[in-house]
Amino acid sequence: MKIAVVTGASSGLGREFVYRLIKEKDLDEIWMIARRKEKMDEIAASEKSRARLRSISLDLSKKSGIDHYSQLLEKHRPRVAWLINCAGFGKMGTNAQIGREALDAMVMLNCKGAMDMTQVTIPYMERGSHILEICSTAAFMPLGGLGVYAATKAFLLSYSRSLYYELFPKKIFVTAVCPYWIKDTEFIPVARGENNFSGVRHFPLASRSRSVARWAMADAKLMFSVSTPGIACTLHRLVAKFIPRDLLMVAWEGLRRI
Repeated sequence: MKIAVVTGASSGLGREFVYRLIKEKDLDEIWMIARRKEKMDEIAASEKSRARLRSISLDLSKKSGIDHYSQLLEKHRPRVAWLINCAGFGKMGTNAQIGREALDAMVMLNCKGAMDMTQVTIPYMERGSHILEICSTAAFMPLGGLGVYAATKAFLLSYSRSLYYELFPKKIFVTAVCPYWIKDTEFIPVARGENNFSGVRHFPLASRSRSVARWAMADAKLMFSVSTPGIACTLHRLVAKFIPRDLLMVAWEGLRRI
């Protein structure tokens, strides 16, 4: 059985990746993993494809969620052609405003959850398989008002790039996807919370999830180690290579308050 696995599949970017994978002709099943099973069931009910859509409700920030996924792999012994780790979230504000519980949750899901899913899945992958780790343009530099979120994505970017070279001889390809703001997902409302203006006020040139998913999968098939699926994130990546981080952080502090 040849499958694709998408985490964070209940909405937003994860859902768009599911729609893209439905068009892949050689998949037997697509495993959608998220906490909200009813949302995934709606996707499965509305889509007709050769590949069967399976809804799996798991909390990947907890060991029990990873263990359950590992048991499913052991039971079904699939060949995993695609692993797309979209599960994650961010919070805007200072560390004091966000609080330890939310900070811990970001690290557990954005870093440990993605890493554990990847480590558990690799033994079921073969030549030509793809891993997409959904990072962020925030990974390219520290960001005031998004400090811990940016740090988690910097971890995931570094992990992905090292894994790319580790798995390349096996022809298993890892792509770190680093999009700019995406306007039609739940990320921005969740990150801002209620009455929080200490983070970012406006989101100019924000992308759409459909465009990001299409661009990212094209880059993955080209075996790119990093995908910047949009003009804004591509420019940010280039600028971050040549301008000192201290100067970029000063510029960011001004831009996020406009």
